[in-house]
Amino acid sequence: MSQPGIATKRPVDVEFRRWEGGAAAATPIIDWILTHGGTARWHEEDQALPELLHVDTMEGTMNASPGDVIIRGVNGEFYPCKPDVFEKTYDVKMEPTR
Repeated sequence: MSQPGIATKRPVDVEFRRWEGGAAAATPIIDWILTHGGTARWHEEDQALPELLHVDTMEGTMNASPGDVIIRGVNGEFYPCKPDVFEKTYDVKMEPTR
C-alpha cells in the first residue's frame, strides 16, 4: 500500500463576494458572474426550498445559502464556499466593496 502524499495549497489570489441573502444582494453577484461568463440564478424562499443562489460550476449547479462566499477561481470558474471553510482556507487581503 502506498503512503499518502502531502501538498500545500499555492498562494493564488481569487476574487470573492459574500452573499448575505435577498434579491437586492443577489443581483450584483449574479451580474458579476454573468459579466465573467458564468451563470447564476436567485431562488426566492418558498414552501419547497429555502432562499438560494444557484451557481453553475464545473461540477454542476451548486447552491449557496445566505452567508456563503462566492469565489471566482483561478480558471475563471465560480463556486460557493461555506464561510467557515473560506476562513480556514483563505487570508483575506481586501474585503469586497458594495
